[in-house]
Amino acid sequence: MLRLVRQLPRNHLPSRRTVLAAGSGLLGMHLPALLGSPSPAQPAKAKNIIFLFLFGGPSQLETFDLKPAAPDNIRGPYKPIPCRTPGLRICEHLPRLADISNRYTILRTLGHSWNDHSGGAHYLQTGKRWHVPIGGGFNPTQHDWPSIGSVLDYTQSRQAGGNLDELGRYFVLPNSLGRLQEGGQYRRPGEHAGWLGRTHNPLTTAVDKKDTNDNPYWRNCSDGELTFQIDGLQSPEGNNLDRVRGRTGLLEKFDTARKVADEQLARDMDTFQSKALALLTSGRTRDALNIQAEDARLRDRYGRHLFGQSCLMARRLVEAGARYVTVHYDCVDGYSWDSHRNTADVHKHLLPTFDQGASALIADLFDRGLLDDTLVVALGEMGRTPKANAEWGRDHWSFLFPGLFAGGGVAQGGLLGASNKDASHAVDLPCSPEDLAATLYHALGMDAEMRLNDYLGREVSAIDNGRIIRELFV
Repeated sequence: MLRLVRQLPRNHLPSRRTVLAAGSGLLGMHLPALLGSPSPAQPAKAKNIIFLFLFGGPSQLETFDLKPAAPDNIRGPYKPIPCRTPGLRICEHLPRLADISNRYTILRTLGHSWNDHSGGAHYLQTGKRWHVPIGGGFNPTQHDWPSIGSVLDYTQSRQAGGNLDELGRYFVLPNSLGRLQEGGQYRRPGEHAGWLGRTHNPLTTAVDKKDTNDNPYWRNCSDGELTFQIDGLQSPEGNNLDRVRGRTGLLEKFDTARKVADEQLARDMDTFQSKALALLTSGRTRDALNIQAEDARLRDRYGRHLFGQSCLMARRLVEAGARYVTVHYDCVDGYSWDSHRNTADVHKHLLPTFDQGASALIADLFDRGLLDDTLVVALGEMGRTPKANAEWGRDHWSFLFPGLFAGGGVAQGGLLGASNKDASHAVDLPCSPEDLAATLYHALGMDAEMRLNDYLGREVSAIDNGRIIRELFV
């Protein structure tokens, strides 16, 4: 059963005064004024981050850490090809990324011990281990740690005195993680604001699939599908924002929520929807979300599949002023990057679409002079087992996986970290999700050691024992 409230030992229960001070307490929602002021920021290396999240866990042995000399049941079916980075072995099904490897650095030695998808998704997007144990649930809760994007939105809103920018600071594309898998019953944690409050949730778009068996990541999508409407604000008449602007009944949808939730939860929901509606109806947001405004040849370069067009949308958003954009490459069929069954989908669909979308994004940002200011990160929440299973798939292996880093002050053409002979563990420069989060905060000019007050008013560290991976930067 999904746990919505963390059970605390009786001798650790908060006092009545603490609960009253926290305002809304029982449902884990905070009063924004209770959160501690962020520490003074450092000079930023990156103005923006685009986080390409390859959910399910791409294999290190089929991407950026090939072991061609390993035994047959380890090395995998794919061959390495030359690239522009000395010492880097890159998969033959990533030719575009091989051709521009002088624009990014590969870190081969990320890893952690949370060998689970939902917990891993939370860990990689927040830098904190999930409070729900493995097997205890799949979905986000109000006690989750806030994502890096949500903490950024919170600190920026405080600096702005609570005033809204004309464009949202934090977006998730093309859907909330898990929305397209099995009717959305496996919504995943990690991208949300958690106890920081729904006001700081990302603005999340919604792009549907045609039917239960459809996978829009693996095929060309029509412009009629690629509406990138804000989830929860879709108009039944389609993507006509003038009609959305005039729909006075939008806020009335929360009447029921106000009756069953506490007052702070209702205020949070009201505030977030008002924020989303205001941003959605602004000219700047409207223009940024119009994918059809892009040149057709550039759209072809990214790929007309959902991942490629979402990468292009991410570039449009940061160019318009968004600060943090997550692009999910989700497991729509329940497997995808989670390649237990075989490697057929990996080389037919997953690697080619990732290769096309990610390479086009990096090259496009460079061509526009945006790469220096934009840090692009591409990784999954885990890797795969060194030994293949009987069907020539690979199972969960969170102890080692690679990450791609480009722009935002990162060294170009770099290769960091080394794994052992079967790509099971790091032997040089092991890096944790805490290290990754500290590095992303640092890249954005935020103090990786900042402290916040949680929903019970307790002062907590944004990151515990996270080391900035300074080797990434020039």
